[in-house]
Amino acid sequence: MNIYLDLFLTFAKVGVMTFGGGYAMLPILQREVVENKGWATEEELMDYYAIGQCTPGVIAVNTATFIGQKYKGILGGIVTTLGVVFPSLIIISLLASVIEAFSHIVWVQHAFGGIRVCVCVLICNAVVKLYKKAVVDRLTLLIFLAVALGSYFANISPVFFVVIAAVLGILLADRMGRSEKNKGGAAK
Repeated sequence: MNIYLDLFLTFAKVGVMTFGGGYAMLPILQREVVENKGWATEEELMDYYAIGQCTPGVIAVNTATFIGQKYKGILGGIVTTLGVVFPSLIIISLLASVIEAFSHIVWVQHAFGGIRVCVCVLICNAVVKLYKKAVVDRLTLLIFLAVALGSYFANISPVFFVVIAAVLGILLADRMGRSEKNKGGAAK
């Protein structure tokens, strides 16, 4: 199959299965892009999530664009972006014309309530997977706790937290590296 068609269809499948926003699509994207297609590694995908979160736009679209661009250049980025947004465009266009007519029906309201709960579970699963891959030592645990507490208690842009976490990662890793060298030198 043409690789661009494969990119489009893969990301259209991700787009059509994504209910609840960008975070809900993380497990689907991970399965399709990392496990099934091998277009990115787990680490690259986490990097794309982080960058996609702090750049303008929707995280799902940004992540799709990064993956497509990495795999097949600018045209790949365009194709994956179109693929991930195409199903939403079609579905929203269809729903927009009828949603108001059915939104007052009790079972429709209950269905949306159930979907919201399901989306919460999908997001929690994605967070647990990301946590297991990202928090691998004391340094990353400290950064995780600092960002978690900061984001809970302070109403600050996620971009700030990403930049601060990057700076902390650099500074603390450098400091820990020097500390390890000093221990190794003292042992000789």
